[in-house]
Amino acid sequence: MRMRNGTIDDLAPIVALHVESWRSAYAGMMPDTFLNGPLTEDRLVLWRDRLTSPVPGSALFVTHDDDDRLLGFAYLFPARDGRILLDNLHVRPGRTGSGVGSRLLRRGLAWAADEHPGKEVYLEVLRANTRAIAFYERHGARRTDERMCRFPQGFELAELEYAWTLN
Repeated sequence: MRMRNGTIDDLAPIVALHVESWRSAYAGMMPDTFLNGPLTEDRLVLWRDRLTSPVPGSALFVTHDDDDRLLGFAYLFPARDGRILLDNLHVRPGRTGSGVGSRLLRRGLAWAADEHPGKEVYLEVLRANTRAIAFYERHGARRTDERMCRFPQGFELAELEYAWTLN
């Protein structure tokens, strides 16, 4: 397993994995009309923008297997409130529980500690995503908030905020 910084060359594999991950992890949580609708186009717009006009102070880490297949990725950026948002951490379905997510999370937290010392790292996770919540709690995250997330596609879901205080 190899990890490196992501580049524009990773656009297509990231979009494909992001869609595959959401369709797998969020089935039964998000509306089928969204997951089976324009999700690929939605993620393509997001990642094309992120990779062609990176947010200053952001980071994208990708992990590949020996055959150069994308296994997972993590994306972090400075939020408006001064904290660092772990906005994406996705592992290829079928590879969850293999250590890929743990390695990406550790790399992201170490990067944040080096590049943004003293800043809290946080994430938002759907309340119904109990597997992800257990993963973050095992890795030392603490719950810091709870709210409704309003999606631009016209639905809302309960989400939790988790955070790490880095030294």
